[in-house]
Amino acid sequence: MQNILFDFDGTLANSGATVALATQAAFRDLSLPEPSHDTIAYYMGIPIETSFKAMAPEHDFTTAEYDRLLSSFRENAQSLERTQVTLFPDISAVLTHLKQAGRQLFIVTSKPTHTLNRNLKRLNIAHFFTDCIGSDQVTHYKPAPDGILILLDRYHLDPKQTVMVGDATHDLQMGKAAGVKTAAVTWGAHTTAALQSEKPDWLCQTTLDLKQL
Repeated sequence: MQNILFDFDGTLANSGATVALATQAAFRDLSLPEPSHDTIAYYMGIPIETSFKAMAPEHDFTTAEYDRLLSSFRENAQSLERTQVTLFPDISAVLTHLKQAGRQLFIVTSKPTHTLNRNLKRLNIAHFFTDCIGSDQVTHYKPAPDGILILLDRYHLDPKQTVMVGDATHDLQMGKAAGVKTAAVTWGAHTTAALQSEKPDWLCQTTLDLKQL
């Protein structure tokens, strides 16, 4: 594929512990029942603006209360990410290989763009990517195709030569909705069985498998 679009959390970066710990801390801060790790993993890939209400369906949030919940998560996540967010093995080598092979690399993530950029710079991989689309740049969140469609239009990308790579079913559903190829990675949030149910074009068992896209 000429154009490769990556999810970030659970695909390039091992940040699951950060998300889970920060989510549970935020719910505790507002005296709400803590979501389980399994529940948090299920909603990985969906922005917290949407997922947090789904994790507390019995609670009727006011706007101010929900804003406090989101702010608490972001504060907890930022304090944790320096020690908890790391690249998966060989990701830098894989990105170097793909870039040298002439691929255009992008990111479509549920993180706000400024948070993503902070992480990319700290992990020293920002220079690999032509552009990044965060949750603040779309009207409709994953699994809606907005993020991919922005890149297809902005860079005149051929959908037939474009693949969306992600660790969650929401990433694959987004890719299908945008009319591009999809590649599932098995080292992130969702099980292999759940990913296979979406019938991705590729199933990557190790990070080195990404070289074959």
